[in-house]
Amino acid sequence: MATVNPRKLRQRIGLLAVQGAAVLVAAAFLAVAIAGFTPGLTTHLDRLQWLGHHSESQLFGVFQVSVVHNLLHLAFGVAGLLLAGTYARARAFLIGGGLIYLGLWLYGLLADLSGPRNILPLNNADNWLHFSIGVVMVLLGLTLAGARVPTGVGGEPLLDPE
Repeated sequence: MATVNPRKLRQRIGLLAVQGAAVLVAAAFLAVAIAGFTPGLTTHLDRLQWLGHHSESQLFGVFQVSVVHNLLHLAFGVAGLLLAGTYARARAFLIGGGLIYLGLWLYGLLADLSGPRNILPLNNADNWLHFSIGVVMVLLGLTLAGARVPTGVGGEPLLDPE
């Protein structure tokens, strides 16, 4: 079996599927972070709180947000872009990030959303969005990372036989 320099391979084919998925997920987080500070996309932006469930701002009029909530989305997006550079890190971002979001979903279900321990402004819409994000990220990390050898549309290896 021939060994191939990973750098030469990347130059020829670009990103592997798991890396591409990590870039797309990271871009979505960055877009949501920016939207969370954008008038028109976020209602009652003048009532945006730094932290806590008292923030009355809502992204798209549905998802409750705060400054810290938006900054966390920004951090996830930046982390995803940084980790998408390699197969292993992209997979870790998708699976690990997905598990974090599933944990956040559980927290939102079990916590008193109007209580003092709710430092993030979570509502029912946020909870189910977090569940969806978590499931999708974990599934992407597990299913797209099945093989490290890139293949074409027909399943043919993109490596030169040596």
